[in-house]
Amino acid sequence: MCKTIKQRIKFKAPPIDVYSLLTDSKKHQAFTGEKAVISKKIGGKFSIYSGHATGIIVDLVPGKRIVQAWRGHSFAPGIFSMAAFVLNRTPDGGTELTLTHRGVPKEFISGIENAWRKFYWDKMKKYLARS
Repeated sequence: MCKTIKQRIKFKAPPIDVYSLLTDSKKHQAFTGEKAVISKKIGGKFSIYSGHATGIIVDLVPGKRIVQAWRGHSFAPGIFSMAAFVLNRTPDGGTELTLTHRGVPKEFISGIENAWRKFYWDKMKKYLARS
């Protein structure tokens, strides 16, 4: 049994800045403090948080959308979920990010929901506030 995780987060930065934190290896490493290797091509691979999550880039629209076939290091072999990040500019020039993470194995749902908040959104907000 799998579940869809859906989260909406607002950032005080334009969509292209938020997009680059999620797609640029060096910027991702800078805000997480963990090794990241992220392809900039559709069909390319990514490895983030020192290999704790890996996968394939399915779609990229700069400043607007990222879709990844995503797997946590504890997933059973061959199991992937789909993580889609949609970025919309807010009236104040910031970004509303909507994460839709489908196909997460039920035993990992709670941990992954919390990990997105703690290891992504909170860290991204802190990093953007310093920039």
